[in-house]
Amino acid sequence: MRRFIDRSKHLMIRLSLRGCTNRPFYHIVVQKNRSPRDKQIKDQIGTFDPLVNQFGERIVALDFDKLRYWTGMNAKCSTPVLQLLGLSGFYPIHPTTRLQAMRIQKKGEEEKLRKQSNSEEKTQEAAQEK
Repeated sequence: MRRFIDRSKHLMIRLSLRGCTNRPFYHIVVQKNRSPRDKQIKDQIGTFDPLVNQFGERIVALDFDKLRYWTGMNAKCSTPVLQLLGLSGFYPIHPTTRLQAMRIQKKGEEEKLRKQSNSEEKTQEAAQEK
């Protein structure tokens, strides 16, 4: 006789998509790991607005008491939530956050060098024309 194995025993703290087309908005929720993204929510811990506001900020609102409770109940966090919690100071900074920052910094440096070389070429061309 086969036994039914419930693989959805552990809880996940993850992002649940809300909002509309071209305007995403996320709720940070606790769910079973196998449940659909927007269904069977146990508790809502906070919200996350990924679009930059007029002050250049992305808004995250968290209830740290609920977060401590659910992490005490062995709820595991998804990678995007771990990145947000690392930036908020609840956990150490996630390694992928550091990698993204390094890539952005390197891309900015390359773009700066490209602009400098283009401006030097233009000044040399202007000097040759005279």
